[in-house]
Amino acid sequence: MEIHFISGKSPNYLLKSTENSGFYPRLCSSFRRKYYNFASFQSPKASIYGWPRKTGSAVLTRAFSAKAAATNLSVAVGENDVLAALSQIIDPDFGTDIVSCGFVKDLHIDEVLGEVSFRLELTTPACPIKDMFEQKANEVVAALPWVKRVNVTMSAQPARPAFAGDLPQGLQTISNIVAVSSCKGGVGKSTVAVNLAYTLAGMGARVGIFDADVYGPSLPTMVSPENRLLEMNLEKRMIIPTDYLGVKLVSFGFAGQGRAIMRGPMVSGVINQLLTTTEWGELDYLVIDMPPGTGDIQLTLCQVVPLTAAVIVTTPQKLAFIDVAKGVRMFSKLKVPCIAVVENMCHFDADGKRYYPFGRGSGSQVVQQFGIPHRFDLPIRPTLSASGDSGMPEVVNDPQGEVAQTFQDIGVCVVQQCAKIRQQVSTAVTYDKSLRAIRVKVPDSDEEFLLHPAIVRRNDRSAQSVDEWTGERKLQYADVPEDIEPEDIRPMGNYAVSITWPDGFNQIAPYDQLQSIERLVDAPLSSAHHNTEASTGVLERELSL
Repeated sequence: MEIHFISGKSPNYLLKSTENSGFYPRLCSSFRRKYYNFASFQSPKASIYGWPRKTGSAVLTRAFSAKAAATNLSVAVGENDVLAALSQIIDPDFGTDIVSCGFVKDLHIDEVLGEVSFRLELTTPACPIKDMFEQKANEVVAALPWVKRVNVTMSAQPARPAFAGDLPQGLQTISNIVAVSSCKGGVGKSTVAVNLAYTLAGMGARVGIFDADVYGPSLPTMVSPENRLLEMNLEKRMIIPTDYLGVKLVSFGFAGQGRAIMRGPMVSGVINQLLTTTEWGELDYLVIDMPPGTGDIQLTLCQVVPLTAAVIVTTPQKLAFIDVAKGVRMFSKLKVPCIAVVENMCHFDADGKRYYPFGRGSGSQVVQQFGIPHRFDLPIRPTLSASGDSGMPEVVNDPQGEVAQTFQDIGVCVVQQCAKIRQQVSTAVTYDKSLRAIRVKVPDSDEEFLLHPAIVRRNDRSAQSVDEWTGERKLQYADVPEDIEPEDIRPMGNYAVSITWPDGFNQIAPYDQLQSIERLVDAPLSSAHHNTEASTGVLERELSL
């Protein structure tokens, strides 16, 4: 049998058979059942190149076009079926389905073989429920009646900061920067930082540790890298971090200087250089072991580095609470969310009883007073102290122990909270083109409201809009057209957004400022509403400027 093409605007095909061909009628029958419509045939005698004669033959018209159209249609239906099935899986952190979250990538369907393949791209490789996602995705897609085989691949989003701005080169490929702080020495802050970092690495994340204590660096004692000296990439003029068990490490103690004897401004410069000129590469989490206190060094770190979140370490004593409270207030002023409190050296067990040698309540008091959502208790364990001196983190030395399990819970908390923060920050301020209004939902707030773009632009408080000496406004009301629309809105840390306007101006708009200007109660729906300020809707003034 042969298939012959007949020229014309649309492809037409005829089957040609030879007498005594038993294959021909069976093939036609198979084709007829599966894909095509045939004219009735009387015998498998030879046909000519053209429309069939009265002797009868099978006619195949526009076969391949019909097949392609049917295939495209069936694939589209199959994709809808698969996405509908996957939308049953809800991300517990974001409260929405994985399709709406944009996790489903590279969906391919072969309906002939009944095969479906796709990739789930999660926010972090350390996602604590990635196995559940993979299992559920296999189950719901395999339950479709036409699916015979499912191939799910798990991946994570590329490492990138959640915040806009001109970041130093070394920080441009770091997704989350987590500060571990206590603002008081001797409470086990470095122990928590190191073990947290190695816990995150054990969960599948790419992790680095930065020891920010120049006066008394702890990292060289707590880990044992083969190369204990930092090196310099002369071409890029970047510091190459050392490595231990897959975690990148930078400390002043690895700079060959031991402990620093210098004044505060010099220390701030050293920390800035070590942190921002290091070639960290792609990291999912950079854990910063903050030095004690709330002075110049701490403020410099918080202002130079776009911190995603902070973990607070304390001990049960009241004195520890007093100092820790200062640190929480510092992070609050700098708009860095504190996501967890770790109360170290809480208790020990002996003779079947639990003892609290340093009292109780400091950690709970921090949680209650400042509304920090999560608290974890670390017991007094000789092995935990010994691991800090031996150069082998406890979670690596005893990954199945009680301490490791507590750090696993802390790690899960950090992963989940950082993902929530990134999601909140990325969607805090957006432009709704259909309403022609800026939609604002400040992180950690249930309030959502609309702002007119022109009013936001007129309320810029930078030196380009307001004279710094006299306070006189340089940007006049008429300078901003009523129909102005932002070209881009990107987050700036946890406290503001950067708005790019058509004239090229980049406006930094803090959340506090956005909350204080006039709001739209009735959003504009067409360009006719842009003629005057009154026609944009009823304006509600919350705070006078």
